[in-house]
Amino acid sequence: MNLIVFATFIIFTSILSMTIKRHSRSDQKRQEQFWEREARANQVRRKSLDGLAYVAVPLETLPTQVMADDAVVRDCLDTLESLSHEKIVNLAGYTNTDLKLTYGTANITTLSQYDQNFTLLAQTLQKWAETLHRGGYVQEARQVLEYAVLSIHSDAGTSYRLLASLYHQENEQEKVAALYDAALQLTSPSGKTIARILQETYPDVGIGQP
Repeated sequence: MNLIVFATFIIFTSILSMTIKRHSRSDQKRQEQFWEREARANQVRRKSLDGLAYVAVPLETLPTQVMADDAVVRDCLDTLESLSHEKIVNLAGYTNTDLKLTYGTANITTLSQYDQNFTLLAQTLQKWAETLHRGGYVQEARQVLEYAVLSIHSDAGTSYRLLASLYHQENEQEKVAALYDAALQLTSPSGKTIARILQETYPDVGIGQP
């Protein structure tokens, strides 16, 4: 019996050792590929940024007059006003290496600022929509969320969930399904998570089913 146990242990150890070595070689290969790609990216010269998908902040079409005396809303509007004069680009899903390869190393700081502007925009729109919703301005909150989610493709999961709940309350199930599809189109890793949450939250809508 001891011989059988010992032989089993030896076989298990051998398999474990081979598995660890295989993963180690795979990790080493991925690291080599990363550094090779990074080295190439660092050699790319500055390129034009004219072709970027710049995001506009259409304050004139958003409900800026509603709850304008509220401190939170006022802060959101001030931030949006400031952002409307900045360049904003949604670069979610792109690594610094991707950006350097496409637009050149010299542009990385500028692109990072554009992306930070987008993150601030998405966060501000979410805060604004939540405040409007708590204040009883449901349609106005919906308008802000639709701009955030459907127009500029924010990947803020909270925005998707609140907008989906508003659609569901109005029995607009096809729009909930459309949000699921929109989430799957996001370039950021959170897209699939958002889609899964919507699918689990609204099983009656039948989203994600053939």
